Amino acid sequence: MSYIIAVTGKGGVGKTTISGLMIKQLIFNKMTPVLAIDADPNSCLDAALGVEVEHTVGSVREEVREETQKGLGAGISKQELLQLRIEESLVESKGYDLIAMGRPEGAGCYCYANNVLKDVIRQIAGQYPYVVLDNEAGLENLSRRIIQKVDMLVLVSDPSNAGMETLNRLHSLANDMNVQYDKLVLIINRLRSDKLPSRIDEIKTRTNADIVIGILDDPEIAEYAEKNESFMELPQSNKTLMKIDEFINDIKV
Repeated sequence: MSYIIAVTGKGGVGKTTISGLMIKQLIFNKMTPVLAIDADPNSCLDAALGVEVEHTVGSVREEVREETQKGLGAGISKQELLQLRIEESLVESKGYDLIAMGRPEGAGCYCYANNVLKDVIRQIAGQYPYVVLDNEAGLENLSRRIIQKVDMLVLVSDPSNAGMETLNRLHSLANDMNVQYDKLVLIINRLRSDKLPSRIDEIKTRTNADIVIGILDDPEIAEYAEKNESFMELPQSNKTLMKIDEFINDIKV
């Protein structure tokens, strides 16, 4: 069985950075191999990890559709060909593999690509003891049941009042959509001091969160991002990595 971590939050709060750092720490702690899923079409998880995605679920779907229209791929069903090509599009790196959702096909419909991604994940996720899903803003991918249940749901926010409200809304939305998870983690990112927002105790109680972690605004990580350098190269002495390690070591299966 895979241990599945789903990361979400509103746009711009650093959820992709958090996802990348989680993957780094899973690898550092020898909790491998990891399946990294970039389910945000606007995300750059590949850049955060220092690799490049050449084929996404969306682009492969378009390629297969063109091939089948030309009569190519005889002897294999379109669905089988699509799944094979998506599995071939996995970006393989040391300690992890990456698959990316990409842009929707056609006029913006995600339905077919979602179903294909769901099928592929169902087939391959079991090969990985750990899966990290970097969601698009909100809980859209979970609501579409790309993954039926997660072991850890991580909600990322900034420390603003609007960010605190977003945590409440995301938690309410998760309940409304019957998103299933075993453990809830709240990460308050880009703090200016060690002090958490005054409302966090209230939100922790309301959401029944298992873990609340505050992460200081990190100039070292900001510099890596500005230079488009991989977070995989961050030294283990980085304070944010140490924070991530606080709960990574608690989830060994």
